[in-house]
Amino acid sequence: YDRYYTCDVVNGEGLRVTLFVTGCEHACPGCYNTSCWNRLAGKPFTDEVRDRVLDLCSDHDGLSLSGGAPLLPANRAAIADLCRRFKQRYPHKDIWLWTGYLYEEVQDLGLLRDVDVLIDGRYLQDRPTTQLWRGSDNQRLLRLATLHPA
Repeated sequence: YDRYYTCDVVNGEGLRVTLFVTGCEHACPGCYNTSCWNRLAGKPFTDEVRDRVLDLCSDHDGLSLSGGAPLLPANRAAIADLCRRFKQRYPHKDIWLWTGYLYEEVQDLGLLRDVDVLIDGRYLQDRPTTQLWRGSDNQRLLRLATLHPA
């Protein structure tokens, strides 16, 4: 992972803990987080780091996952584990996840059952937006519970 913010009000609704993972195959021109592109950059995401991130969420509204690319195939197992543990511990809090993949490309990933809000699509610097929580106008904010009702 690259870093985490312990008091974030920019990456989702309410007060959040935001984890920035490393590794991104999209490498979108103009990306804000180029420091997260290299999969081998950053620090190891150990059980201790995972538990620290989860502990920090106790006094927050939710967890946000950004990067890099949380849904990069090499990141999926650790992200699935983190999301599952978060939902077990905080069933009434939400998870927001940003991905360069389109929802239609990743909709069958089991880990998305634990994600409440997905912002999908690559960042396109020539498509600026004024929409909240999105970097470019092509990106969609998808409330997954409405797409997959229980």
